[in-house]
Amino acid sequence: MTRPLTAAQRRLIEAADPGTGRLKGTEAQLTALVKRGLAFRHPRPPHDHFLTPAGHRAREAQAQAEPSEPSEPSEPSEPQAPASTSGVFAARAGGEPVPPAAEGPARTREVRSAWQGMLELRRMTNPDASTDRPCAWERTHLVQAAALALEAAGHRPAGAAEGEDGYRVRETPQPDAVAVHAPDAPTLRACVETLEASGWQAGEYTEPRTRRRYVLASPRRV
Repeated sequence: MTRPLTAAQRRLIEAADPGTGRLKGTEAQLTALVKRGLAFRHPRPPHDHFLTPAGHRAREAQAQAEPSEPSEPSEPSEPQAPASTSGVFAARAGGEPVPPAAEGPARTREVRSAWQGMLELRRMTNPDASTDRPCAWERTHLVQAAALALEAAGHRPAGAAEGEDGYRVRETPQPDAVAVHAPDAPTLRACVETLEASGWQAGEYTEPRTRRRYVLASPRRV
């Protein structure tokens, strides 16, 4: 189970720059946030620290959980979505055995916030500040990154039951690509269009044994 944020960590996240997510604090405090996946250290001097998409989401959840008297202790502010590498937010890859706690409009807000945070992460970490192609974090978290792009665009992930309609994003033997499965050709094509618009290279292929069509997608580099 994810450890709750300390009071000091909550204050740091709350005090982050609302536009860029830039953080200020001691080296130990910032390092602790990095270890939890809530912040990252910019690779170029002066090596400032910024909120990750998970950090932006934690900040939003904290603001919703503490509308008044923010100095009083409260319950952990992290949303109870399925654990990801950050432990805070996970886009739905499809077929999860346990659905996220938030559904409907609440889930839509979570996903929108996470996608905006991802675009900001692209802007801050891509050498040319580009937001139209994936950043280094996405290249090391392919399934989560592709799933976020699809869910943020309004595609419906598959449920836990076998055969339940919706997209499914899965790892592949290729280290830089994921496979996307969908229940029918129009849905699959729509996934291709979304991924391409989000900075991915995507193409349709046929599984040799089942003859089912699927999408192979990898982050675009230029």
